[in-house]
Amino acid sequence: MEQGRTDLALEENERIQTESAKLKGVRAEEEYLDQDDIRITTVYIDTENAAKKMGKPKGVYVTLESSAMSMPEEGESRCVSEQLAKVLKQLLPKGGEELSVLVAGLGNRMVTPDALGPQAVEQLCITRHMLKEFGPYAYENEKTPQVSSIVPGVMGQTGMESLEIIKGVAEQIHPDVLIVIDALAARSTRRLGRTIQVTDTGINPGSGVGNHRNKITEETMGMPVIAIGIPTVVEAVTIVNDSMSGFLSALEASESMKKLSDSWRHLKETEQKQLIRELLSPQLNNMFVTPKDIDASIKQMSFTIAEGLNIAFYN
Repeated sequence: MEQGRTDLALEENERIQTESAKLKGVRAEEEYLDQDDIRITTVYIDTENAAKKMGKPKGVYVTLESSAMSMPEEGESRCVSEQLAKVLKQLLPKGGEELSVLVAGLGNRMVTPDALGPQAVEQLCITRHMLKEFGPYAYENEKTPQVSSIVPGVMGQTGMESLEIIKGVAEQIHPDVLIVIDALAARSTRRLGRTIQVTDTGINPGSGVGNHRNKITEETMGMPVIAIGIPTVVEAVTIVNDSMSGFLSALEASESMKKLSDSWRHLKETEQKQLIRELLSPQLNNMFVTPKDIDASIKQMSFTIAEGLNIAFYN
């Protein structure tokens, strides 16, 4: 049965925990930072069988959830950036010092919900050219990493896979690690613009919206690949499902409607979404929805990610 699309390992783990017994080979650890109102959930996929069930590669998936991510106040989003930097330092080789890092901003800068990667890259502190010109004393910290960046665009603009472009650049500059930034799809509307996923498994660009491109992973790149993403779109079927659940909850007080509500709630979430998917027209089946203020949100979220990277690299 087809599932609602999501790029978040956290949501896949929640679905499995809801529908069946605990899946062997998957571990989840949760931490809540009360002072900063940030929830950090780490999902470990340890076995190939668990990876197949989850539909995600083996590896570590760290999710940061906070309502402050899209807030315009710098102090509110700064705490999210600092926590993102801590996560990145744990995943970066050598803790981020004396590294050569290539950062790729995936997505189409002309399509606002997909412009997260390109906009984040524009706000990075790039150092490779200065270090190449003036050596390690170009900056106060002699261990400043060599940071370079690229925005490969999308196949419709270039005629090439993002993997092909990034790999061509990497073969010339030989980075120690690749960091890719991309917009994601979520299964829950409450996670749009409020969640950052960081993983050491790389990324399959476009998979969340059904546009499968070549995977950008350690296997395909020949170097560690860290992927950072924020969900910016959700399927229309998810919104209809959430609305239906809310509607039936409101009608539970009515005896005549209680049987309908009970019948609906006896269905698993995947069965509910499959039924809605079959009832929706083909046009709505292929529709993804994004918040109306997505332009302002992308601007703030891209800054939050860029600030987190800059802190991880230079502090």
